[in-house]
Amino acid sequence: MKKNIIVIGGSGQLGQCLNEVVSGKEQAFNYFFLSKAELDFVNAADVARVFEQYKPVYCINCAAYTAVDQAEEDLDRAFEINEFAVKRLAEICLTHQTTLIHISTDFVFDGNSGIPLKEEMHTSPVNVYGLSKLKGEQEIQEIMDSYYIIRTSWLYSEKAGNFVKTMLKLAQSRDELNVICDQVGTPTYAMDLARVIIHIIENEKTNYGLYHYSNEGVASWYDFAKAVFEFAEVDMTVLPVLSSAFVTRAKRPHYSVMDKTKIKAIIGLEIPYWRDSLNFCIQNL
Repeated sequence: MKKNIIVIGGSGQLGQCLNEVVSGKEQAFNYFFLSKAELDFVNAADVARVFEQYKPVYCINCAAYTAVDQAEEDLDRAFEINEFAVKRLAEICLTHQTTLIHISTDFVFDGNSGIPLKEEMHTSPVNVYGLSKLKGEQEIQEIMDSYYIIRTSWLYSEKAGNFVKTMLKLAQSRDELNVICDQVGTPTYAMDLARVIIHIIENEKTNYGLYHYSNEGVASWYDFAKAVFEFAEVDMTVLPVLSSAFVTRAKRPHYSVMDKTKIKAIIGLEIPYWRDSLNFCIQNL
């Protein structure tokens, strides 16, 4: 009899990508993609009910409070979802002997390093969102042993709302855009991240712990936008501007390129270059 895997946040961008990766081929597990309507992640009784119903061997948590600017004012909600609900999830995973795969963020760093970020480097979030995500990571690490925490950055795909789709939408009404050039990181195609997660599960890896994953290479948001229009063959003037030109409630890290040495060595996967994955995504759109 096949064992069960639940995906929390199953209707979000990464949840949809995971669903696409596993659908249409024979699977060793039953996957259940739970939307917010099917599982209220912050409701402890609801989470307990789902674990009793499915008795999952893996739980993939894609649910999070991700409104970075709003989090500055909506502190309670951000910490309720990103810290306290994650703590309760870790506790119930421990009770059910469920391996937890939890998605986190480059925003746990302050962006001042200037060198690719390794898993063991000092964390120092510069905004509420980053701090709430870091607290969630720490709860998991304190409570469990059988977990994967995967920090990622700049997620985009054909699904849901994201930077790539926003750029293409803006191109319908404008012929010139100002895009930040002094925040540097790596775009991550959510389909590539989804394949990594499924690879970990299918190979029943037990190298638990904290990992960094993004596509290969380095880009600013300006580089990212230019590449979107290049691959989409859209005639758009993109002007580089400093982040000081955009006043936002939350501060953003200036540098969040992640070092993938650990995940490459232990998981044993080739990681695509960001431009190659972006081109593939845009041709798909």
